[in-house]
Amino acid sequence: MVESKVLLEAFQEHQQQQGNSNGTSSGGISIDAVKSAIAKMVVRTERFQGRVRKHIDDNYTEFMPNHTTPDIFLDKSSSLCDEIGELLASLGNEGHVALGDASGELANSSRDLRELLLGLRVSEHMLKLDDLFQCIEEAKATKDCLVVLDLMGKLRGLIYSDGGGDLPADVERIFQSLECYESIKVKYHVQAHLLQQHLQERFDRLLQLQCKSFQTSKCVTLLVSKDEAQIQDIVTALFQERYSPAKLCAFLLEQCIEPLILKPVSVAYNDQAKDGTHLELQLSYAIKEVETTTAQQQQLLLRPHYAEVLQHLRLLWQTLASINCSLSGGHGNGQHVFGLIGDELRDRMLELLVDQCLLPAVPDSMEEYQKSTLRDDVQQFELFLADMWIINPDQDVALSKFCRNFDTYYRSRLSARVLDTAREIIQRDLQDMTQVAANNLPANVASDPFLFPRCMISKSVQDYVKLMDRTLRQPADNLVDDAPNPLSGVVGQLLETYIDEVPKVHKKLLQSIPQQSALFHNNCLYLTHWVAQHASKDIDAFPSLVKTLQSTGSKYLRVQISFQESILMDIMNGFEFDSPHTLGTAPLKLVRQCLRQLELLKNVWQQVLPEKVYNNSFCELLHPFANELVQRVFKLRDISATMASELSDLIDVVLEKAPQLFHDPNEVVQVRSWQKLQQLKLMMNASLKEFTELWCDGAGPLTANYQANEVKHLIRALFQDTDRRAKAITQIV
Repeated sequence: MVESKVLLEAFQEHQQQQGNSNGTSSGGISIDAVKSAIAKMVVRTERFQGRVRKHIDDNYTEFMPNHTTPDIFLDKSSSLCDEIGELLASLGNEGHVALGDASGELANSSRDLRELLLGLRVSEHMLKLDDLFQCIEEAKATKDCLVVLDLMGKLRGLIYSDGGGDLPADVERIFQSLECYESIKVKYHVQAHLLQQHLQERFDRLLQLQCKSFQTSKCVTLLVSKDEAQIQDIVTALFQERYSPAKLCAFLLEQCIEPLILKPVSVAYNDQAKDGTHLELQLSYAIKEVETTTAQQQQLLLRPHYAEVLQHLRLLWQTLASINCSLSGGHGNGQHVFGLIGDELRDRMLELLVDQCLLPAVPDSMEEYQKSTLRDDVQQFELFLADMWIINPDQDVALSKFCRNFDTYYRSRLSARVLDTAREIIQRDLQDMTQVAANNLPANVASDPFLFPRCMISKSVQDYVKLMDRTLRQPADNLVDDAPNPLSGVVGQLLETYIDEVPKVHKKLLQSIPQQSALFHNNCLYLTHWVAQHASKDIDAFPSLVKTLQSTGSKYLRVQISFQESILMDIMNGFEFDSPHTLGTAPLKLVRQCLRQLELLKNVWQQVLPEKVYNNSFCELLHPFANELVQRVFKLRDISATMASELSDLIDVVLEKAPQLFHDPNEVVQVRSWQKLQQLKLMMNASLKEFTELWCDGAGPLTANYQANEVKHLIRALFQDTDRRAKAITQIV
């Protein structure tokens, strides 16, 4: 300000000396005085700019050694700017009229003065840059990373004019057109790179991540400095320099989080590592590849307990907690470090945690469900992650969704476990059997329809019934908020599964082995009886299940009966009479073969099927056999006395052996064609008179099983054509 006053005094003195000789304005200011003052200011400014230019060139163009500080230049620049400003103001206030009347020369002088001021401001801007560079070097020497970071931010604002818009557009334009501008930018980026490199090195010393791999195992170590103030300063500075945590996140996810969730991990924590200066977390786990299905199943069995997983994940994040500072600049935007790390790994972490750890940990029995704290533990863990800024509970809802659907998962797991057990039972051999209701004789069952008849059933169906009993016994009195019974409908589903799956699993055996179909029939009866006993338990689709079980069991027994009948008919297809005069040996062999087939079936079924079902089954088999034998005899047009006797003996074999197929031989009379066969034997030995007596004008015993034309046919075949035969035939009407 002293120099400014001197300049003004010189200006006023020059005014007094010159008077109005060269023309004056109305304010009395001499044009020569104005030119003289401007000329002096130009000389001083150009001299100053020369010194500044040399300083800048030495530092940013020639890169010469230069120990001059920019402080003295900044003070001088500020002083000159003030003087020029006052001179311009004086010209504007006192010499406006004179300058208006003067020639273009004076106007040019004023413009020169303004350009001089503009150049001076550019110089001042460059001096500020230089000063910041020197301050950065000084701050780096003190290792004050936050100060360096702040200075780097100011430096960037001055170089790229993004520090608030205070720099005039003309100054910015001229500055960015200077030759040294690119050098200044390069120097800035070098400093920024060195800063980030330095911060990274210091960060790596404060947070050490180590991984050692062996032939079948791996050891991961995390060492974290206890100097929280230093580590948070470094982390803050590092993230404000647009640090990418991708490498750190990949290490945490692949080497720590995934193994903790998927494998048994030995975890060792030491809060006094390196003489108490560091926290140490060490993870050890196997890395041998699983190659076989058995090994995969073993791995599933070795899956760590969910509580252990949650505890270890807590410990991992708590060990790293010192780096979880709040970020207000760079790309933090007010976030925490764990929030930025979470952006990289939270989705994968939550997916693994839910799918591979929590869902398999959902209880699959009512007892476990009532004791389980899984849902509460997950809710607490979610709060922990939210408090650590790892997740945003409003957006990252995987754990909330798990807790919300916990009951649904439980019901699904419980049903799946029961159904898996059921399918395993279904796979068992049906022929592994046992007797049930040994004291329930047919007479008892006939008098009490609620009794189950004595028979053999598969041991597997007993286990199936025990499974359904356990299912119904599951306590349902602790359900919350009127939640549906998780096992509602499961019993019905079990029965439907048995009906659907057993015929598929044992298809070939049911078709080819008589005992299998008999046991399956009994099993269905046994399940029907069980359903009827538990009708009060609200079993889904109770009436239709009873009907379906009965029809399914009967269907497969009927299929086997039809198959056995086809065997008998195949044997009887070879029943032929070689001679009209004698029976020969072939028919008897075929009849005995059929009886042996029935005897074999008796050995298989008699102790297996309920007596009533067994009797009905053999009645169904004997009827077509006996009926086929009768039809074969009726195909003969001529039967000699010898053949009649032999046919009688043949029929007698059947009449003798067939009753022995039943528990009670008298049950054979239930065979529909049995009496017909007996009467055929009788007719083979009867006289014409006995024929007429047995017919008895259509009221005799023969009328129950034979038509008149059948009896006439047999009379014609047995007897020669005589008047007596003709008379007898006329009586058969």
